[in-house]
Amino acid sequence: MKKILLIRFSSIGDIVLTSPVMRCLKLQTGAEIHFLTKDVYKGLVAANPFIDKIITINKAVAPVLEQLKQENYDFVADLHHNLRTAQVKRALAKPSAALDKLNIRKWLLVHFKKDVMPHIHVAERYLNVVKSLDVTDDGKGLDFFIPPADEVAVDEMPELRKGYIAFVIGAQHFTKRLPNEKIIAICRQLDERVVLIGGKEDAPNAELINKALDGKLFNACGKYSLLQSASLVRQAKKVITHDTGFMHIAAAFKKEIISVWGNTVPALGMYPYRSGHGPNGNGTIVEVQGLNCRPCSKIGFDKCPKGHFKCMNLIEEGAVVRAVKKSDA
Repeated sequence: MKKILLIRFSSIGDIVLTSPVMRCLKLQTGAEIHFLTKDVYKGLVAANPFIDKIITINKAVAPVLEQLKQENYDFVADLHHNLRTAQVKRALAKPSAALDKLNIRKWLLVHFKKDVMPHIHVAERYLNVVKSLDVTDDGKGLDFFIPPADEVAVDEMPELRKGYIAFVIGAQHFTKRLPNEKIIAICRQLDERVVLIGGKEDAPNAELINKALDGKLFNACGKYSLLQSASLVRQAKKVITHDTGFMHIAAAFKKEIISVWGNTVPALGMYPYRSGHGPNGNGTIVEVQGLNCRPCSKIGFDKCPKGHFKCMNLIEEGAVVRAVKKSDA
């Protein structure tokens, strides 16, 4: 194999979860590794030393097909497996393998609460796509690389240099996110400085949370880029997070992770991967057990389909606080 194309268009978490494929392919085959993704996610892999070339699209793949043909790949690893990746593979007509998304099994879990998932992490299923190339799991977990220009100089910030807990307050979908009142109650019981992590869309909630706590938190939501926020996560003592992309970034940095789960469940295979802390190295998982409506989706909703939002409203704040304080005792 001289040249291999990897395809994963989105999103933050999934692209981070494909990082073992990039590393293992490069180090075990020595091939030139190209990565095809959406332009908006290019920054996630721009500093990855195991990728030789990044090719991006906006939405359609047609504009880059001729460029891809000119590369004359030896193999295509389809880590997304949708209509657009099928279009790419058909145009290139090269040997390929694709991710098994297990859609039927996920459907059974979501709609009938019948768990027939294989109980291996998604990161390992990504690696299975290239097993025909004699590529094996090196056991090193996830990677995430931050360019030096995006590192936040925490040591020069008096309010943070003594250490802090990073709290990722956002999530792509409402049903994956704790209500503000829960976040406030958790932060009020923590002894250390808390840094709120999130994008511009999380800034209004962050302001409300910080105001309720008399401005005692460090609100980074919307004030730092994604890569700069990743730097803040990397330098945190511990990370509290929902089921979101930053959970996987934290796992790549081997942080101690306390993950809080709402409408989704770890059985779908997206829990923190080999963070090095907690049971099996997957951190501490906080969730409401025994709800017959959970999971209600493999992704999430803008509002609770049942109207009660018990999966988050019944989360015990003390369980999160105890998990944070446990190793400090």
